[in-house]
Amino acid sequence: MTILYYSPGAASMLVHWLLIDLGIDHELRELDFDQRQQKSAEYLALNPAGVVPTLVLDGRPMTEAAAIALHLAEQHPQARLVPAHGDPARRDCLQWMFHLAQSVQSLFRIWWYPHEVAGAGNSDTAREHVRPRIEAAWERIDAHLAGNGPCLLGTEPCVADFYLVMLMRWSRNMPRPATEWPHLAALAQRMKARPSFAAMYAAEGLEEWA
Repeated sequence: MTILYYSPGAASMLVHWLLIDLGIDHELRELDFDQRQQKSAEYLALNPAGVVPTLVLDGRPMTEAAAIALHLAEQHPQARLVPAHGDPARRDCLQWMFHLAQSVQSLFRIWWYPHEVAGAGNSDTAREHVRPRIEAAWERIDAHLAGNGPCLLGTEPCVADFYLVMLMRWSRNMPRPATEWPHLAALAQRMKARPSFAAMYAAEGLEEWA
């Protein structure tokens, strides 16, 4: 049994979307963040960081959305979501995955939880400083898509495109969301047209940014 511990719209969304897109049978177990279920002793035994996602495969928990996404893509080569070993495009895919995890998603942590790095009294200042860094990331990625797109690796989507679109969704209520960049907006439209996106949205009860 493949079990995904998730919270609607959180980083677990990437894994959930891929499970559906790849046709992997799975069971969903939602964690109520308002009730701090992600910090329960039972869940911490699976994921000591107390965050989502956690994917239980063959009885073993796996954490970190980017790592899980890569693993799923590699285990299902027929979907062609990650280039094979020996393909020069593979290094580009890995580079994008690490860039999104380290240089983009980490910035959103500051945007959503500014008090963690700046203290409660400096939350607005923290957001003011991180916002241009997020927008600069969109600018760089949009420029890449303009010259190499419509997807990150060219004509066909890879696992990093799923990741990128999830992060774009997170910007939807920011002063300048990612979709204000034309090539990013086109990529989001293309990826959201996949039946798996609608299925994932329905399963998580999401409506905004559909």
